[in-house]
Amino acid sequence: MIMLFPNHAILYLTNHELSVKYGIYRVQSLFIDHFKLFLHLAKFNKFFGMENIREIILLNIQGTDKPGLTSSLSNILASYNVNILDIGQAVIHNNLDLGILFEVPKESESSPILKDLLYKGYELDVKISFRPITEIDYNDWVNQQGKGRYIITVLGRKISAAQISEVAKIIYQHQLNIDKISRLSGRVPLDNAASGASRACIEFSLRGFISDIATMKSQLLEVSRKLEVDIAFQKDNIYRRTRRLVCFDMDSTLIQTEVIDELAYKAGKGEEVSKITEAAMRGELNFSDSLVKRVSLLKGLDESVMIDIANNLPLTEGAERLFKALRSYGFKTAILSGGFTYFGKYLQNKLDIDYMFANQLEIENGKLTGRTVGDIVDGAKKAELLKYIAFKEDLHLEQTVAVGDGSNDLPMINLAGLGIAFHAKPLVKKNAQHSISTIGLDAILFMMGFRDRDIDHPHH
Repeated sequence: MIMLFPNHAILYLTNHELSVKYGIYRVQSLFIDHFKLFLHLAKFNKFFGMENIREIILLNIQGTDKPGLTSSLSNILASYNVNILDIGQAVIHNNLDLGILFEVPKESESSPILKDLLYKGYELDVKISFRPITEIDYNDWVNQQGKGRYIITVLGRKISAAQISEVAKIIYQHQLNIDKISRLSGRVPLDNAASGASRACIEFSLRGFISDIATMKSQLLEVSRKLEVDIAFQKDNIYRRTRRLVCFDMDSTLIQTEVIDELAYKAGKGEEVSKITEAAMRGELNFSDSLVKRVSLLKGLDESVMIDIANNLPLTEGAERLFKALRSYGFKTAILSGGFTYFGKYLQNKLDIDYMFANQLEIENGKLTGRTVGDIVDGAKKAELLKYIAFKEDLHLEQTVAVGDGSNDLPMINLAGLGIAFHAKPLVKKNAQHSISTIGLDAILFMMGFRDRDIDHPHH
């Protein structure tokens, strides 16, 4: 039996120890030495009446990843009818680290199991180590299941050690355990990383109780600002995995311009309108009042100008990739814009968007009148429309995502299950749940848990 091994006594055989220079007799000798110890402990347990103690063993396998490795090792465990209590695997640059926690059946002993595993490890050229786990330690581990689960997503053109270090430090300060670290982005060619054309994303899966979430979020926001990286902190719950509706602002979110400013320059009122737009986006002016003022300055502009602007709208980086992925996975999408329906319809057709709500410019005899038709779509209206679409699609609000850049987007951003300020003004970033400022619009998919391979090859 192995139960009485001290916790620090980990058995392992490396390829070096099993190299040819030792010869097969040396290999057998190493195994025999281990088994003598197993048998000695088994007799010791039996002598003291401890044969009913449950044997739980943590098996670790390290080495070069290869097809059939897990199959070969699990086949040995299956032949002894062991119970698998936990299993996990990670592969980095073809280097495998596999862990299996198993219970030895009462009718069996650990020594033959470990012998077969050691021999198979030698055949497969991997390092195998064992560690006994006491029932007390195992039960303590089981009882930790009720702890909260969280996700931290780190996004940027590239991920540096300094960024990971700062995030890990905050995790440690709040006494959270890291269960898993995953790379969601694809493998980055070195030339792409150097040119700044890449995107990178690392996801931390955390477990524990947080006494001060506000402070933790504030610390992560400061790291984000200081190290120029985007960091999202979310609860890892069922809603995160069942988002079904994604709503977008249009100007400076889906497109890299403010259409009303483009119209104003054509009308010779560019500077006046631009100043009003900036003040409105910063939250310094009431959006509805600012819209009325700006539209009035467009009076007399020819409709042909709108056609030209619509045909040349600059899409934001990642927009087409994002909508292609959302369509592939059956998401509903919507434009909820304080801009204008004329341009919203163009984008709706181009990107195959399900819903579109915006302000309608009044046109008479091919000219803008300087007025809008119907209710103004402001911040409150956007939130109302988000609720309406969610209700129509029979969705919980936690299943929705809202993305925008201006202060008039904050009501829907803070209403949605996942709200994101995209390349937003400082005031908006400060008051939003999450923000993206370093990479394109398709980074939203990383926050939703997608991997690059899911995005680019949705049906593989």
